[in-house]
Amino acid sequence: VHLIPVNPVREDGFNPKSRKRIMPDLLTEPPAIDPVYEAQVYCNIPTIAERSMEGHAPYYFKLVSVQVLIRHGDRYPLYAIPKTKRPDIDCMLVPSRKPSHPQLEAFIKHMSKGSAAQMDGSLSSLPHFPSHSLCEMGELTQTGVVQHLRNGQLLREIYINKHKLLPAEWTAKQLYLETTGKSRTLQSALALLYAFLPDFDWKKINMRHQWSTIFCSGSCDCPMRNHYLEEEQRRQYSLRVKNNNLEKIYVDMAKIVGIPTRQLRASNPIDSLLCYFCHNVSFPCTKAGCIGMEHFKVIKRHQLEDERERQEKKLYFSYALLATHPLLNQTVNRLQRIAEGKKEEVFVLYSAHDVTLSPLLSALGITEARFPRFAARLVFELWQNGKRLKEHFIRILYNGADVTFQTSFCKDHYKHASKPMCPLEKFVNFVKREMFLIFNSTSYYDACHRRAL
Repeated sequence: VHLIPVNPVREDGFNPKSRKRIMPDLLTEPPAIDPVYEAQVYCNIPTIAERSMEGHAPYYFKLVSVQVLIRHGDRYPLYAIPKTKRPDIDCMLVPSRKPSHPQLEAFIKHMSKGSAAQMDGSLSSLPHFPSHSLCEMGELTQTGVVQHLRNGQLLREIYINKHKLLPAEWTAKQLYLETTGKSRTLQSALALLYAFLPDFDWKKINMRHQWSTIFCSGSCDCPMRNHYLEEEQRRQYSLRVKNNNLEKIYVDMAKIVGIPTRQLRASNPIDSLLCYFCHNVSFPCTKAGCIGMEHFKVIKRHQLEDERERQEKKLYFSYALLATHPLLNQTVNRLQRIAEGKKEEVFVLYSAHDVTLSPLLSALGITEARFPRFAARLVFELWQNGKRLKEHFIRILYNGADVTFQTSFCKDHYKHASKPMCPLEKFVNFVKREMFLIFNSTSYYDACHRRAL
């Protein structure tokens, strides 16, 4: 999926004198892998209107259900580079500061009110929006909130205004909302919903808590999934130790920071460096020197090479099939119920992480897709043929691009398809049967507990 490159935001409320621009403007996608360009796409800075293919269908088709899975928006790092000053990012929401959104001020006011929402378990104790003058580790930033206000606005224009998926007097039963127990995923979901719903009403919000990042709910016992994940981690390690250039960069950075190389590697510096990069803040310096763009490029390039090799080897694919089956099975069951005429849960939102979206893309066979950027969205649309009411089709979209015919189960259908969609039965057959063929199994339980041949 090739997305339109975005130009970095210049005015974001920080004093420009204390900051250096580190991102060059890129107007067109370069032909070869460019770690700087790929990092810009990953940041997903909200600067230009996004083109989107959601909601496209022949005029006689009716949209009957939309299921959306998002990655949380831009966040503060989860790791800190030891012995360096943390990036100076403000997580207070300030509508006059860029990037902003026309609904940001109203969003803050609405989220500040006492909530009558039903929130499962620990979700009720989480804040509804970020509010620290120096971001806490992993906290959603203003950019992250704006990314999902934009997602919500875009989906509202298509699904509410154009296709009337939800009526003005919508009810709680028409929604299914689920998030992991992190403030960044809850707040991302609330930002999207605030901009999406015809009228945001706390009393109709029933947010379910999902303790697992792969949303496996009650079907998480899967020894073979864990086996393939361990094998995949061994592959990652092997690729890293073979990369002499990467090792030199780590040694050099460790000297600058003044810690052992192993400790620097364990602090996952790319996570922290991406925050500096996405927020246009100079990389950290010490008396021994500065971490620079060359360090960043080498580590980011290795990350991209790792993603490419991961696609080629089948270890991650095997893990992905077992990791995502419970969520895909839940999705298929819901789509089947709606196709049979049920009017509940017609809009579904799962607010999740890169480790949720990435295996889903792999399991579906969408190998061309980039690693999930901040505020990435994967959408499943269910359509009814107005001329043959029993016929139902799905479309799958990733960040607004139609990837339906990139999926393993609908690639062949494309050759003789007269409509830009995939028959629902093909998706059902994939989830209920085809996902297990690689394991020489006929069920999820069997695939989880049988050693692969």
